[in-house]
Amino acid sequence: MTPHAVNVHPLVSPWGRFGLYSFFIDAPEPAVVDTGIASSPADGMIPALEAIGRRIEDVRWILLTHGHIDHIGGAHALWELTGRRAQVVIHEADAPMLRSRRAHVDEYLAGRGQYLGDPDGEARVTAATHAVISGEMEPTLLVRGGETLSLGGGVEVSVHPVPGHTPGSVAYVIDGQRSVFTGDAVQVHGAANGFPGYTDPAAYRSGLEYLRDEVRPRHLYLGHPYRRADGTPYGVELDAAQAREAIDQSLAIEARAGAAACDCLRSGLQETDSPYSPFAPAAEALGYTGDPTLEPSPFLTTMHGYRTQHDQTS
Repeated sequence: MTPHAVNVHPLVSPWGRFGLYSFFIDAPEPAVVDTGIASSPADGMIPALEAIGRRIEDVRWILLTHGHIDHIGGAHALWELTGRRAQVVIHEADAPMLRSRRAHVDEYLAGRGQYLGDPDGEARVTAATHAVISGEMEPTLLVRGGETLSLGGGVEVSVHPVPGHTPGSVAYVIDGQRSVFTGDAVQVHGAANGFPGYTDPAAYRSGLEYLRDEVRPRHLYLGHPYRRADGTPYGVELDAAQAREAIDQSLAIEARAGAAACDCLRSGLQETDSPYSPFAPAAEALGYTGDPTLEPSPFLTTMHGYRTQHDQTS
């Protein structure tokens, strides 16, 4: 049990249409959850930590919720700023994304890239990985879920697998106060692109149910200001009631998206001129009118997830 409440401070840095959020756990061995992109440690974290009387050099844990570039991009830079003393933690399934820029390109080509019809897509994603990932590196600690990390002074953080958004998505929980960091595992109705993104629908749903029924967050920290059904954003710090609402809404939109995708798949995919092709009927059924080409292309990523699930079970 945590002997006293541990303070958590959001650290925000801008990136295009998104705010990139990391979180500082003010423990005896301080931790940063997620690292933004290459510029985030210097441009966002250093001044934010100085403002609360803390130093980036003293960070001893870098806890990565998953392997996407806007969460691991600053990991190598932050690790260097700690004198390479911090432990860099990631789930083994997402570790390739930390080790290799090329892994992000391969993910694009295997998923949403199939539908975008962008002849420059591979080059564009390759350039992005070089621009926003500060360095390829080997994690210092691989987790699978079930581990407990000691941050000193009786502060313990437990690791919980919540795959779906990515295969290696995890939640970190400050034990004793149920402060839960989920990265992008709770999508609600999506962020800037207005649609939730996940690669494995069944795993995403199971992870949400696990968070709701077993973890029961008292404080929930989101990777982005995800939006409610009416488009209004949550903050990134949710209390217990807001956390339950966000998880329930995430499950509700997953059920709707799943029903629309399955109807589309049962009818047979049709290539059309629609930017949502071959999932245009699903977009219409869901009333989705966003731009499916904007990264991270959550509509096409998610529909491909349902297609993969359908192919595996049929």
